[in-house]
Amino acid sequence: MQTPHTESAVVSRLRAAGCVFAEDEARLILSTARTPDDVSAMVERRAAGLPLEHVLGWAEFCGLRIAVDPGVFVPRRRTEFLVREAAGLTPPRPVVVDLCCGSGALGAALVSGLDEYALHAADVEPSAVRCARRNLARFGGQVHEGDLFEPLPDALRGRVDVLLANVPYVPADDLALMPPEARDHEPRVALDGGADGLAVLRRVTAEAPRWLVPGGHLLFETSERQVPDAVAAVERGGLAAAVSTSEDFHATVIIGANPV
Repeated sequence: MQTPHTESAVVSRLRAAGCVFAEDEARLILSTARTPDDVSAMVERRAAGLPLEHVLGWAEFCGLRIAVDPGVFVPRRRTEFLVREAAGLTPPRPVVVDLCCGSGALGAALVSGLDEYALHAADVEPSAVRCARRNLARFGGQVHEGDLFEPLPDALRGRVDVLLANVPYVPADDLALMPPEARDHEPRVALDGGADGLAVLRRVTAEAPRWLVPGGHLLFETSERQVPDAVAAVERGGLAAAVSTSEDFHATVIIGANPV
């Protein structure tokens, strides 16, 4: 179906498809599309239920435009709080690792205001690795494909100042309750945290101390109900745990500090 290209017509089509923020989405589509045919295709893809970021090909995150390819995890606005917390703990000339990096948004946002740093990222999903390489190329970041720490260079052991781990933390039985945009269009491996949502996290916390410098920090996001178990996992790994929350971002971040 050929969609009219006026803003009001696009808004009407999106609203009819159930898009709550139809006006904002229409403006983003019209400003991103290069041709009238692009507008029609993008509107119909969005009306069919694809995430807006996959339709646009990008997401705004911490003031950056991050490329987001189809099938790649979309960075959430709430995760900007994690980056803010990490920025307050980042020393001069840091070594930064973005684990479970998806599009690479967290690593890009953290180093974007720094002059000197080393940035590495890793993800098990090939599509995410390709996307992250595009996003992190301008920051000189190296992106590795593989499971958690496995693909990282051995030279990083004991040298990481800030470890960002955007691990999946949705319990497997709760995946069906997620919005269709995420459930149907993002990789399950980026969402599924196992029976209680913390299976991947426990693997990260068990190994993180071997990669962090003394005084280095691990940061990850979790839900409020998971905080006690997440803190216990951090402490079992040998890190000191702290919990930081934000009402504005509706976010809960756990910070694990490696003893000096």
